[in-house]
Amino acid sequence: MKKIALEEHFIVPCLVDHLLEGMPAVTPEVEHTLVDLLSDLGERRLAAMDAAGVELSVLSISGPGVQVEPDASRAVALAREANDLLAEAVAKHPARYRGFAHLAMQDVKAATAELERCVRELGFVGSMVNGHTHGIYLDNPCYDPFWEAMEALDVPLYLHPEDAHVLPHVLQGAAGLSKPVWEWSVETSTHFLRLVFSGLFDRFPKLKIVLGHMGETLPYVLWRLDSRAKLTPSKRPLKLQPSDYLKRNLFVTTSGQCDDVPLIAAISGLGADNVLFSVDYPYEDSAIAGRFLDNAAISEATREKVARLNAVRLMNLKV
Repeated sequence: MKKIALEEHFIVPCLVDHLLEGMPAVTPEVEHTLVDLLSDLGERRLAAMDAAGVELSVLSISGPGVQVEPDASRAVALAREANDLLAEAVAKHPARYRGFAHLAMQDVKAATAELERCVRELGFVGSMVNGHTHGIYLDNPCYDPFWEAMEALDVPLYLHPEDAHVLPHVLQGAAGLSKPVWEWSVETSTHFLRLVFSGLFDRFPKLKIVLGHMGETLPYVLWRLDSRAKLTPSKRPLKLQPSDYLKRNLFVTTSGQCDDVPLIAAISGLGADNVLFSVDYPYEDSAIAGRFLDNAAISEATREKVARLNAVRLMNLKV
């Protein structure tokens, strides 16, 4: 079955140093291989897509990107450079690639302007943000102008994992749980819940947020979120139950989760219209991801939604 993939990473020379700073503990050989694959936007990437049945990949800078850059003005310039290079790559393969804008969230005004440039002028289909920016999360009111632009442009934001700003005590001394093993799931799911409980989706009800890895465990906890939120009401009451925002504003992808159990849980919890295919290339094997969806224990109608139809609708794609 033809597929559209949303979490497919690449890197440009100006951001390799930041990539290596945030890389999980891997051997030098694996590190070299990953950088090599991330740098390729040609035949090897296209061959991997073909092996998974991916007709279209939405490309995004591999984190952490400019969000760890301490100089805000340099972060703005690097983000623009990365987006221009991505636009060139998409122009070379317009039938196979689309792009997510890379944004310097240190400067809200500049990030908003770059988002608008990327969508309106470069034809990008959304944005990807790698978690917090120097400890500032996206529920901060300073980002309201950015969210207003996201809603007006009607494109999704892919909220990608990042290291915790301060490592929780429970993870200290437990190196085996760091980064993608568990730390990033805790960090990213909590970040999304901050958006919910801040009332962001009451102010901007049409926002579309995407989480990878089958929703970072959130589809499992909808009932409990509602139950405990009723028990411990906050000072900023929500118009809806927490689970309502997840079902309305949250979309999840299969990236890095090639297993029927979380797939069926995500579809059951959020609905078949809110689950989309991804590989997480090159950190996961494209062929394995493709075979997983082709053989998953779901109906053919649901499979087609997950494979491509939901992505077409979410990003207003013309393919």
